Formats: sequence, C-alpha cells, structure tokens
Amino acid sequence: MADDGAIAFVLRLGRALHALGYSSHRIEELLADAAGRLGLEGQFFTTPTSIFSAFGPQDRQSTFLVRVEPGDLHLERLGRVQEIAEAVLEGRQTPRQGFAALDALDREPPRWGVALTTLAFGIAGGSAACLLGGGAVEVAAAAVLAMLTGWVAAANLLPIAARRFHEPFAAFVVSFAVSALATRVPLSTYLATLGGLIVLLPGLTLSAAMSELNAQHLVSGTARLTGAIMRFLVLMFGVALGARAAQLAFGAAVPAVPAPLPTWCEWAALVVAPFAFTVLMRARAADAPAILGVCVAAVLGSRAGSRALGPELGVFAGSLVAGSLSNVLARVRHTPALVTLSPALLLLVPGSVGFRSLALLLDREVVNGIEAAFRMVIMFAALVAGLQVAGIAVPAPRLARTP
Repeated sequence: MADDGAIAFVLRLGRALHALGYSSHRIEELLADAAGRLGLEGQFFTTPTSIFSAFGPQDRQSTFLVRVEPGDLHLERLGRVQEIAEAVLEGRQTPRQGFAALDALDREPPRWGVALTTLAFGIAGGSAACLLGGGAVEVAAAAVLAMLTGWVAAANLLPIAARRFHEPFAAFVVSFAVSALATRVPLSTYLATLGGLIVLLPGLTLSAAMSELNAQHLVSGTARLTGAIMRFLVLMFGVALGARAAQLAFGAAVPAVPAPLPTWCEWAALVVAPFAFTVLMRARAADAPAILGVCVAAVLGSRAGSRALGPELGVFAGSLVAGSLSNVLARVRHTPALVTLSPALLLLVPGSVGFRSLALLLDREVVNGIEAAFRMVIMFAALVAGLQVAGIAVPAPRLARTP
C-alpha cells in the first residue's frame, strides 16, 4: 500500500512533465507507469492547463486537481526529471526524496546566459532566412532582428505585466524595421520578417496538437490547436500593424526578389542551426552532437522524400527519420526522445507555411491564402503520420514497466 509520499511525488512529477512541454497523452502514459510501479491505482486526465488525478478503487477514489500553465521545452531538465523519476521507481530514492529533488531542480539557474541566448536567436533567424531562400540582405536583417527580439525576451526587459504581449510587440518591431529598411535597400520583406520571427512561430505547438488529436485526446488537442491559431493571429496582427506604421512613416516598400546565395551557405546554415536550437531549447552541451546528427538526417530524409513523394508528403519521410533516430538514441543514451526530436521538428514543421497563409489573406489574396493553409494541414498530417510510424517501428522508452 502506497503512502502519501508516493501520491505527492506522482502529482509533482506530473507538474514537472507538464511544465517542460510534454504532450497530454504522453504525460498520462508516464504518470500511469509511475503510479503502477509505486503500487498506486491511479487514473489521469491532462489538458494544457490542468492535471486531474484520481487514486484508489473506483468507489473510494481520492481526486486531485493540479492547475498548471503551458510550459516551454527545457531539454536539460527533461533528462533530469527522467533521472529522478527512475531513481524513485527503482527504489534508489524515496518518493519524498524525489519530490524534494524535483523542487530543487526548479530553483537551479539557467545554463545559458543572456548573451549566448541572444546570439542563438540571431543564428536561428539568419539560418531560417537562408534555408527559405533568402539572400545576403534578408539573412543579415533576419539575424539582427531575431537577436533584438531574443535579447528583449532573454533579459526580461519588458515589465512583468507586459511580458504576455512580447510576441505581438516583437512582430510589430520586426515588421516595422523590415518595412522601413525595404524603402532604402531592396529586400524581400516576407523572408526577412519570417526569419526574424521564426523562433516565435507555434510550429511545435501545432505538431503537438495534431499528435493529441490523432491519439483521440480531443479536449487537449482542440485546446492546444486553438491556442496555436491564436498565436498565429496575434503575430500577424503585429506584423500588419508594423508594416502599416512603416508605410505611413517612410512610404511603401519596393517589392524585391532575393538574390540566391551559394549552395555552401545553405549547408552551413543547416550545420549551425541545430547548435542554436540546443541553446534556445536549453539542452546540455553534451547533447549538441546528437541533436546535430538527427537534424541533418531529418532534413536529408525530408528532401529525399520530397523528390519521391512531393513537397507536402516529404515531411513524412523527414519526421519518420527524426522519430526513429530519436527513439533509438533515447534507448542508447537513456535520455528522453524529445531531446533530439524537438530541434529536428523545428526544421521540419511547416510553421512558415502557416505564416505565409495568413500573410496572403491579409493581402486579400484569398485563394492563394486558402491554398497555403491547405498545404500546411497536409504537411502537419504527414509529419504526425511519420512520428506515428516511427513510434511503432521503434517504440519510445517508458519510464519504467509496471510490475
């Protein structure tokens, strides 16, 4: 018979997993594993803002509600949480010791400082602009503006009450600066703006929502999908407002076609982008080589799939490669699969297609905007299908098997 320490530990573990970006159905699986191993009879229901837990026989259950806020990925802490959970489930620590260890983990200072995080934002923005076909001017503008928005976020420059408005504020600043620059220097405002905001696009949130819907977790999937759509709309509002303000202040920007960069620049961007994601997703330095390998393999798989199946379904091949390799590495390295999978998905998820769809709709190009939105849906479906097949071929490791 489990004591109260076991129940408290399972509840604290659920809060930790939720805060670190796990999808709802995955949290429920891991909590069920932990409860069974600790001798608890538990049932769990998770949404993006709450965790409901019930322990005991059906007619004598004790029910708990844990109110949570959607968290961002913190890949280093994901691994640490898994280590603590396995130590408790294997009997090397008591549940109360595991509870204290999870609390202490929240108080640890961040591994990466403001300067390095700001630089990582710039590398990610410039690499995205390069991989999307931008020229030297677009890459430079995207890198500088991404560093600006990253510095504001990493240094917590906005007042606490205004931090929830960071995304529309960043979209306004980036769009205003790009539109103003385009009146003096020929550049593609779309690519420069997209590169400057690429880290803020909710591509991973959309992927998680589609995955939850595919797992028949309809409440959580619908809520997460709605939240991602709202983030897109908020970003596009900031972009539209910034472009209009720049037009009133400096005049209309001259449309320009980006000058293509040499092929080696694209390969260089593909190599440096995973290191930027290592910092932005707060992974350990020791995880960087594995992240690089999975990212490169995923992109190569996606391009091979695009040549064979078309650009929309090429995402299926990329996610299949990323998911399979991540699950294999998770078993070999004893780390969560998300450590290598999440950065790879950033290179695959069609968040830029969703951004383009809304941009076209704002420009009153309704037919093209709807076509781009349809492409985005197909690409997300292909991505989730690839992850599902990878999960069947190479199942992701569980916390511990229930005895």
